[in-house]
Amino acid sequence: MWRVLTAAVCSLKGGVGKTTVVLGLASAALQRGIDCLLVDLDPQANATTTVEPAGGSTTIADVLADPRRSVVKRAVRPTSWGAGLRVLPGSEEAESHNHPDPGNKRLHRLALALDKLDPEPELVLIDCPPSLGQLTRSGLVAARRAVLVTEPTLYSVAGVQRALEAVQAERASNNKQLQPLGVVINRVRPRAVEHEFRLGELRELFGPLVLSPSLPDRAVIQQAEGAGVPIHRWPTSGAREMAALFDQLLDRLLRSERRR
Repeated sequence: MWRVLTAAVCSLKGGVGKTTVVLGLASAALQRGIDCLLVDLDPQANATTTVEPAGGSTTIADVLADPRRSVVKRAVRPTSWGAGLRVLPGSEEAESHNHPDPGNKRLHRLALALDKLDPEPELVLIDCPPSLGQLTRSGLVAARRAVLVTEPTLYSVAGVQRALEAVQAERASNNKQLQPLGVVINRVRPRAVEHEFRLGELRELFGPLVLSPSLPDRAVIQQAEGAGVPIHRWPTSGAREMAALFDQLLDRLLRSERRR
């Protein structure tokens, strides 16, 4: 295995639960004792809010402006989730780095910063914003795996198609190591006719890239996130169901690295 496994979680449509998938994977890693760093590239910074980092003012925006080792060290902070999860916090100011057509130097700043982590984590999870500018592209340049998130609705299907095209373009031009892990279908409602139709469409479009199992629409996710608690520690049967699904997704991510 490589020293650090880095995965970018992305979608080019907002509201599909991309941050939920990032937090579910972080919870699964924490439960398993895997040292994890969450990188919040989304200017909404919802992942940062949920994990409640310890005090400090340096954020991802500062790191993208100046990826020196000293800046990275100040930015990375412990979280309320426990010693196994640190965060490189998001910030609204990160939007100033979301250039629509960044040069090569800007695109590689995040990768340079992650090379200076001390101590190195075993797993880095990058929460990308739902737009294709410098921030998402920086996440793809820094990653070796791309996890694409969608839900079974018309516009979300189109968004995940664009996201896969973005992964392929970044692999061709800037990051030969980047590979799509697959498509996570989130917020599935059983027996919903529209969802059943879109599930079939996604499987036809993406074939083996569609990851199994899909993630059902469960209120317990919002409850745990609202309380700032990992899903593996939320004491309900619904939480245990979701935790088991995120465990399977983490297993798939780790296996993809072992195959290399």
